Amino acid sequence: MKSNESAENYLETILILSKKKPVVRSVDIAEELGFKKSSVSVAMKNLREKNMITVRPEGYIYLTESGLQVAEMIYERHQTLSSWLMHLGVNEQTAVDDACRIEHVISKESFEAIKTYISAH
Repeated sequence: MKSNESAENYLETILILSKKKPVVRSVDIAEELGFKKSSVSVAMKNLREKNMITVRPEGYIYLTESGLQVAEMIYERHQTLSSWLMHLGVNEQTAVDDACRIEHVISKESFEAIKTYISAH
C-alpha cells in the first residue's frame, strides 16, 4: 500500500467511524481496520503533521477541513465504484475490495466519466 493510499484509507475510516460514533479514537480505528494500535498511532502522528487531523487531549480524533475533503472524495469514490461494480454483476465482497483499490488510483477525469455514465443509465 502506498503512503498516500494508506493515509487516504485512514482518513476514510475516520469519516466512516465519525458517522457511526460520537467520537473517534485510535483504538476504534485499529479495531475497524484490524491493525495494531501502535501502527495506528504512527499513522495518526503523520496525519496530524500533515494537518489532516487534530487530536484532542482526550484522544478524540477529528478531521481538519483538508482531511475531510480527502476523506469525502475517497468515500464517494468507494461508494460509487462498489455500487457500480455490483450493478454490473460483481459479487458484493469483490466489488467492495476492488473499489477500495481502484478509488486510490483512478484519475478525477475517469471517475467523473463513470459518474456521468451511471447517472445517464
